[in-house]
Amino acid sequence: MQFMLLFSRQGKLRLQKWYVPLSDKEKKKITRELVQTVLARKPKMCSFLEWRDLKIVYKRYASLYFCCAIEDQDNELITLEIIHRYVELLDKYFGSVCELDIIFNFEKAYFILDEFLLGGEVQETSKKNVLKAIEQADLLQEKTENAYPSKSFIGCKKAY
Repeated sequence: MQFMLLFSRQGKLRLQKWYVPLSDKEKKKITRELVQTVLARKPKMCSFLEWRDLKIVYKRYASLYFCCAIEDQDNELITLEIIHRYVELLDKYFGSVCELDIIFNFEKAYFILDEFLLGGEVQETSKKNVLKAIEQADLLQEKTENAYPSKSFIGCKKAY
């Protein structure tokens, strides 16, 4: 997989993961081009399209489009399954995921993606194992936050 993009029906980019080195200018150009291309397609059209020297596989879930770019020899159906598995993981974690979950918890969405995919390849096929790793990371984060609570004194008066 070359990259994965999540964007809304309005064309707002919500998440992007690049597995190939590209300049920011090139990433923006690709994103703009692909978002326009996918949004222009009718709902009944095929979820696969050839674009440049890549194959684009996308799927719409509620108000979000999940879009992946794969190489010409890669399997589109496996990529569609990868997208679906990622949505299932998000659903399990957030409990019926929606666009707002991605917007306000984007770091968790990235973390889930990183537990599932590594370098554009599936790292872990078991949803249970991915969710267990995320749960352990959440527990560690919670312990760390409780052990070192934030002591912000901004705006507080000191009593002498």
